[in-house]
Amino acid sequence: MATALAAYSLRIRARLRNHPGVLGQLATVLGEAGGSLMAIEIVATDGATVTRDLVVFCPSEGHAGDVAAAAKRVEGVQVMEVEDRTFALHEGGKLDVLGKQPLRDRDDLAMAYTPGVARVCTAIANTPALVHRYTMKSNTVAVVTDGTAVLGLGDIGPEAALPVMEGKAVLFKSFAGVDAIPVCLKVNSPAELIETVQRMEPMFGGINLEDIAAPHCFEIERILSETLSIPVFHDDQHGTAVVVLAALRNAAKVVGRPIESMRVVLSGAGAAGVAIAKILMSAGVLDVAAADRKGAIHKGREGLDPSKQWLADNANPGGRTGTLQELLAGADVFVGVSGPGLLGREDLQTMAPDPIVFALANPVPEVLPEEAEGVVAVMATGRSDYPNQINNVLCFPGIFRGALDAGATRITEGMKLAAAEAIAAAVPAAQLSAEEVVPSVFAPGVGESVAAAVAAAALAEGVVRGS
Repeated sequence: MATALAAYSLRIRARLRNHPGVLGQLATVLGEAGGSLMAIEIVATDGATVTRDLVVFCPSEGHAGDVAAAAKRVEGVQVMEVEDRTFALHEGGKLDVLGKQPLRDRDDLAMAYTPGVARVCTAIANTPALVHRYTMKSNTVAVVTDGTAVLGLGDIGPEAALPVMEGKAVLFKSFAGVDAIPVCLKVNSPAELIETVQRMEPMFGGINLEDIAAPHCFEIERILSETLSIPVFHDDQHGTAVVVLAALRNAAKVVGRPIESMRVVLSGAGAAGVAIAKILMSAGVLDVAAADRKGAIHKGREGLDPSKQWLADNANPGGRTGTLQELLAGADVFVGVSGPGLLGREDLQTMAPDPIVFALANPVPEVLPEEAEGVVAVMATGRSDYPNQINNVLCFPGIFRGALDAGATRITEGMKLAAAEAIAAAVPAAQLSAEEVVPSVFAPGVGESVAAAVAAAALAEGVVRGS
């Protein structure tokens, strides 16, 4: 059975007959239904009964329903309430707006608002750069989406995208102290999105583009990066690419081969796939080839959109053709950012000895670690229930923290490469292994290291205000 996860967990409040064996019987039934009992808390007791809250992790939404139904059938147990813990966490949203300065009396009010605030407004009008010192702009990022490519859910619209954008904002604050504001836009074209974000520039210190479908996401990021004076970063592209590069650097150490000598095959030529190809090539990987649903992308293939045409013109130096499986034969590295179950064990066995496999499709990877066991030297996924989770949260909070601290006006390739180096270095040499090529997202100091490296790169490249 699949691993039970917090994402599908329940809180079951039940009144149990106060008799030996009743709690044990309930726990057994929950386990048989697929649940994993993680916590038990006594809420009340009257002698004859005990009311308890039970936290139960489940493998899927369907299993959660089975678990709740099973609990209700146990003799001596009265289920009083079943709460989906994930929905409960989102109740009322995940963000608040809090003032940084207290308003204790009319003197505070006179400084925070009128008439005192007019002096600060005048100072900024006279010297616009002061907006970064005297407003929240210096520490505020807009998390912008049109809801066209949300997680693995597709084009579900801006309202349905809002929980993801709120979550992203929570990660910004938790991992880097950056204030982030969800901006979910109802637009009908890339041009409308671009114009809207351009008009918002005075408010924000940076723009994090999120869950915008390819190929429009490439044009949107390019134009905004060229026209805004603040950093613009499409995390679905570059966040994934940075962490993949970090993981590959460490995986190369595990297998004892330089990345420059490796042949890399990518499955998926959307936002993440193109960005991964670009950053790996920037880092020195000489042979990168990508495949989409129609097979290998190569020179001479017709009907490619501009982003795939870039891959055809700049990647796949051997001019390989054929299916993903044919492309994979003899490769050292597979990176999947496509869809579930595309590869089997027999496909991995055609790769070079001790291959590296990053199967990053979520929630079901291109190939499960269980199928790859004994064939691959290093395995990574996008999931938290397997080792080596390739998670963008290792990257984007620190990148924006460093960019904001340095006063950067854009995000460069050098800043992304610096972030990847910092993430890779966050795994101590003594801990580096096939099961640990990237640090945990909760490892102390990762965000700070990434921020410092990114800020230093921005300063070195002269992409900061006033340079």
